[in-house]
Amino acid sequence: MFFSPELLIGKTLEANTDFPKTNLQHAIFFSLGHYNFNSDKEWAARLKFPKTGLSFGYTDFGNSEKVGRAYTIMPFMEFSILQQRIPGLNLQIGFGASYTDTQYDSIANPFNRAITTKINWSFRSFLYYDLFSSKKTDWRFGLGYLHHSNGHTNLPNQGLNSLAASFSAKIDTKKKVSQTPKTQNFKDKSQTYFSARIGLGQNVLSEKFNTKKEVFTIAASVGKIINNTFKFGGGFYYRFYEHYYDYINNNEALIEEQLPHFKDNPFGYAANFGLFATSELLIDHFGFEFDLGVNIYKPFYKIDWQLNQGYSYPDGNGGTVEVLGELDWYYEIKRTVSSRMGIKYYLWTTSKAPKHNIFVGAHINANLGQADFTELSIGYVYRFNLKS
Repeated sequence: MFFSPELLIGKTLEANTDFPKTNLQHAIFFSLGHYNFNSDKEWAARLKFPKTGLSFGYTDFGNSEKVGRAYTIMPFMEFSILQQRIPGLNLQIGFGASYTDTQYDSIANPFNRAITTKINWSFRSFLYYDLFSSKKTDWRFGLGYLHHSNGHTNLPNQGLNSLAASFSAKIDTKKKVSQTPKTQNFKDKSQTYFSARIGLGQNVLSEKFNTKKEVFTIAASVGKIINNTFKFGGGFYYRFYEHYYDYINNNEALIEEQLPHFKDNPFGYAANFGLFATSELLIDHFGFEFDLGVNIYKPFYKIDWQLNQGYSYPDGNGGTVEVLGELDWYYEIKRTVSSRMGIKYYLWTTSKAPKHNIFVGAHINANLGQADFTELSIGYVYRFNLKS
């Protein structure tokens, strides 16, 4: 085991035009970690024995009144990279949640369009270099990127992005011994799997329709689990957007003007289905997943895009002129490409390759790279016979 106090100094990037001015950002993180040198852990051996742990952080974004502070909890994984060329270089990636104490307000804080909810997703990616070492401590310098946003559960949601440098100490709980782990030769193997899940998500439609409503999802996939660590597959998904259904059913402006035939089948036109490729890293009870998909059918996204990419301005007579988003080439790409990223917890450890397993998951779903909805899911995995 090890623990690591860390001091960070950085800069909060502007999230929008006229974003509040910020001074230097400063933060304190404290991490608890584990070396994973147990030779019985196949996933650890396959990944060259990465370090894993949990970080707790406090961040002041450099403007306490308008941008505020964040309190973060974040699981992380750290890999040694380029060790033959640059000894002591490590890459750490973390994905978790944060509480942010200052939000956008149309009257009191109208120029901070980055954060509108108290609870947000958090992500960080840092490179660390070991400057020098003592018997139990590595003194390290780091450079990296941090992000906070709410996964499209309230708008505006530009997100808080930061660049930072850090100085930290990684302190072992025991006196250092040779950190060359004992290894054993694991035979190459694979298993075919089948998986199905159902999910419940939440999002908002636009700043005008800014109430959270549900997104219902089902999906299934098949593929291969390689060496009990790497999971690759493909499948299909179906989603139903409550916001889309209500907009059609209420005969809102763009339905009446552009797509009146949607009223004949609001349930069908509020749906979305497509195909996806999935990849997942299996670590004991946890899975870290990334999916990339193609929307075969998402007819309402035309209205979604026009509402969210447009803008409005006063007409000088007490009214407002609304300009819709342009249906350009970028719209076509985002209408077509879907993505999904998140974390799963498996009821039975994946290290023992159980034939049946159940998981719960938390994911962000996106149109290309822009958040679409935040989702909680539950699912089932069945493994077929093991092949060496």
